[in-house]
Amino acid sequence: MGSVMWGTGSLQGLLYSSLIQGCQVCKYDFVEVRSGLSPDAGLHGKFCGSETPEVITSQSNNMRVEFKSDNTVSKRGFRAHFFSDKDECAKDNGGCQHECVNTFGSYLCRCRNGYRLHENQQDCKEAGCVHKINSAEGTLVSPNWPDKYPSRRECTWNISSTAGHRVKLTFNEFEIEQHQECAYDHLELHDGPDSLAPVLGRFCGSKKPDPVVASGSSLFLRFYSDASVQRRGFQAMHSTECGGRLKAEVQTKELYSHAQFGDNNYPSQARCDWVIAAEDGYGVELIFRTFEVEEEADCGYDYMEAYDGYDSTAPRLGRFCGSGHQPGGPLCWSTEGNWRVVSEEVGRYRGPNTEVS
Repeated sequence: MGSVMWGTGSLQGLLYSSLIQGCQVCKYDFVEVRSGLSPDAGLHGKFCGSETPEVITSQSNNMRVEFKSDNTVSKRGFRAHFFSDKDECAKDNGGCQHECVNTFGSYLCRCRNGYRLHENQQDCKEAGCVHKINSAEGTLVSPNWPDKYPSRRECTWNISSTAGHRVKLTFNEFEIEQHQECAYDHLELHDGPDSLAPVLGRFCGSKKPDPVVASGSSLFLRFYSDASVQRRGFQAMHSTECGGRLKAEVQTKELYSHAQFGDNNYPSQARCDWVIAAEDGYGVELIFRTFEVEEEADCGYDYMEAYDGYDSTAPRLGRFCGSGHQPGGPLCWSTEGNWRVVSEEVGRYRGPNTEVS
């Protein structure tokens, strides 16, 4: 058995490239690493086999490395690099106002949610509170989450989804100053791109609101806090739901089978219905620019269907799938039409992309 020990006045780093006789519990040949010089110091790990361990950083200025081999199988062993690394965050939080993160050879300061790093790279200042979001899914949090939100703040979120897909908001945590009419601190949701859109609800208190689904591809949130009581605020997830009601106009509009068209294939077990309506005296035209749906002789699995009317009781214009059973030309119908996309199995196809006019 061999034992190697060393110490310096700073943190230690150890990088491995190893090939040692393997066993699930490393009871034959192994390397053992501890923070400290004694055999019972804090254990970082016992390693064997051919998988290289992660970088190991000691908790003090000493590290003990012990290598043991038995009298049977022999392997190549290991090679490691060791070096010292000072913990700049240990003294006065590294000079950081909020969080100090130690890195190899240096450190960096980070700010809590709702703040951004000052030009001096140490202090934090309030960040702007106007957010524009275009991703298909993500997380929203109130200022300074998970701590209490500050007083006298007004923040907005403008969430935009892929054309033809509705924005959905689901709350995970919710705690805003209680008032019967939510006249003080509150979160207000609008069914559109700004505060002029219809109000979907104004929320406060500690009861989580039910999931909210916009009627279209935009959802606007406005958070307001007054000068008095503060609470934790909220955490919510935004996502998309396919389908909805669309208005056909003279100017061509885009419509996609799924929100992540172009980046990912459409999901399984999807059922999406769009009602496309035009003004009286006008018809609706649907032109396919891309079409890739699972192939099947009768389009019995994944398919796209079009109806010349509001729902599936109207005359059907066709059912389409594959890349060879797509519509040969534009689909045209009277004032209203229904467009449905259904997927049954795991989505391995891109789906349709259309223009509506």
